[in-house]
Amino acid sequence: MRSRLRSGILSLLVLLLLGGCATQGQINERDATGDLGSNQRESPAKIYVEMGIAYMREGQPAVALQKLKQAISVDPKNAAAHNVIAILYERLGNPELAGEHFATAVRLEPQDPFIRNAHGSFFCNQGKFQEAEAEFESALSNPLYPTPWVAMTNAGLCAERSGDQVKAENYYRRALSANEQYFQALYQMAELSLQQGNFLSARGYLERYNSVAEPTAGALWLGVQIETRLGDFGKAREYQRLLLERFPDAPEVQLLNQSRSL
Repeated sequence: MRSRLRSGILSLLVLLLLGGCATQGQINERDATGDLGSNQRESPAKIYVEMGIAYMREGQPAVALQKLKQAISVDPKNAAAHNVIAILYERLGNPELAGEHFATAVRLEPQDPFIRNAHGSFFCNQGKFQEAEAEFESALSNPLYPTPWVAMTNAGLCAERSGDQVKAENYYRRALSANEQYFQALYQMAELSLQQGNFLSARGYLERYNSVAEPTAGALWLGVQIETRLGDFGKAREYQRLLLERFPDAPEVQLLNQSRSL
């Protein structure tokens, strides 16, 4: 579950570029749109933030950290810089510094849905489920948020982690109502349906997932389980073949081998 939450966080890094990297001026508290509904000034930190994100994607956290520190140095009030460096600090195992930078980002741009979504994922990873849900809902309250299905899915993951499958399913369904092809929500609904014993439903969601995303080791292992439960051993063997062929060193292969020995 934690790895899927992190994947939700990583997808946010792409969206940060869409959200802009400028700081915001005076806020009209009756306007829930924040900087998404106003002209934004160019910040000297923007290029450093973009470079930091790029280095994070390439697996070079040391260089990314250097660039993000430069971003904050040239523009200490740049909320995006604080947001991204907070995400990086969390990945580096420093939740204290991550929390400080998230708090600064929220203070600087309290209506930015991308920041609220990332802060919600951080809270969830800390086991602060109520605080996490409040942040996700804050993100969703912005009517100009272009990708609300991301926050909805993250909220569902967090609800599931807290043990509330009913709330999780509600969030996943909301996400798919907003974007019926959002692969993460489709995957989560397939997995949740399997756990609930709704095997045909699980198959349907997984097939929809496979039509919009490249299968991961987790998705292939999920297919093995679903088709085995439905008694379609031919399909189950095909999922097994793809899993062993494409991801021979994945943890899911160990789960497959364990299931065979039972």
